[in-house]
Amino acid sequence: MQEEIELKRSMGIWSGLALVIGTVIGSGIFFKQAGVLQDAGNSTTALLAWLAGGVITLAAALSIAEVGARLPKTGGLYSYIESLYGPTAGFLTGWMQVIVYAPAVIAAIAGYAAFLTANFFGLSTGDASWIAVIYIAFIVGINTLENRVSAAFQVLTTSIKLIPIAVLIGYGLFFGKVDALGQTIHQVSASTNGGFGVAILATLFAYDGWILLANIAGEMKNPRRDLPRSLIFGVSIVVVAYVGVTYGVFHALPANQIVKLQNNTTFAVAQAAFGDFGGRALSLGIIISMLGTLNGKMLAFPRMAYAMAQDGLFPKYLGRLTKRTQVPTNSIVSVGLLAILLAIFYTDGVDRLSDLAIFAIWIFYTAAFFGVFILRKKSEKDPLATNDTLFKVPLFPLTPLIAIFGAIFVLYSTIVSDFLGVSISLVMVLLGLPVFYYYKKKNNVLR
Repeated sequence: MQEEIELKRSMGIWSGLALVIGTVIGSGIFFKQAGVLQDAGNSTTALLAWLAGGVITLAAALSIAEVGARLPKTGGLYSYIESLYGPTAGFLTGWMQVIVYAPAVIAAIAGYAAFLTANFFGLSTGDASWIAVIYIAFIVGINTLENRVSAAFQVLTTSIKLIPIAVLIGYGLFFGKVDALGQTIHQVSASTNGGFGVAILATLFAYDGWILLANIAGEMKNPRRDLPRSLIFGVSIVVVAYVGVTYGVFHALPANQIVKLQNNTTFAVAQAAFGDFGGRALSLGIIISMLGTLNGKMLAFPRMAYAMAQDGLFPKYLGRLTKRTQVPTNSIVSVGLLAILLAIFYTDGVDRLSDLAIFAIWIFYTAAFFGVFILRKKSEKDPLATNDTLFKVPLFPLTPLIAIFGAIFVLYSTIVSDFLGVSISLVMVLLGLPVFYYYKKKNNVLR
């Protein structure tokens, strides 16, 4: 019977690490240096912005690690918010991520990878949308197999994407001839400097994606142990990679040249190191990097849809597992089809759609960070509270407070810079309410 089929717990610490690193590191690490530098105004402040963004992200990961250790469920943020604040808040969390953000961000990543692929092979950029469809279909196919296959693909692509990162860091450190610190760009674009806060905001969006590991907690061999370790070590590696690449680039090229080159900055470093071959090799590395990110998204988001269907809040077919593979095939294919439709018919709008969803997601992030305090308060009734092996966030309450203030900074900055987008984002969240009440009544959801 279907009820006897359960998610297969076959993922360990290496799969978790690969998912965190592979999902966060996509193309941003190769394209963001110029933008952050331009906002910061000088190379020292830009490096500090990357470091500050990393500290906030690490504090967020540590906070979620404790929440996840106490609530080791498939569904990630949806399950956490549902457990902490009730089914309505939980549903709206999942609704925004599964219906809006997931297909939009998958279509956007596939579109970037397809555009680079078309350029790499000298094809018409008009073919990019179909290449994007092929990429999405390929990743969907991998994820409909046993989860060890998609996990192995994640480990492989993550390992490969670390190669160009290591090369960029190494070349900049050992062969760069520019002072990485103290360079200013006021003579190029003084009027465009956004300041330290805006620079941090840009890095926080580049660090986003680590929380998706929580979506597969139900498929980890030991989620109480491996989920916190994967989050902490994975985010730490990402921070080192981001700061390292940025320092390497700043050490290899003058600040003014970096701002002029914009998205071509890392290509210029690669070409300086290895000629035209270096530029093409970096392009290939970025394509593989984005395929890994695509796989991480496809691995994580359908699990949220599956968990919501299991709770009676989404169509029942999304809550079924394939008997042979023990994966939520229906959810995987459904999310993939939504992404393919966006890739074909809404190419120019997927970036904007995913940007709109980001604000709402950060609202739920903030609520989850407060969950550390809520769960600590309830811990007297929790038998696990006396368990020494249960992960507890270090430097409590400072660490979760850093995460909370970082999240509030993101929300405030977004409201100030894009009030219309924020309003649209909130409307999209509220559109989930009638859907929630429909399924709550239909399936007699009492929780």
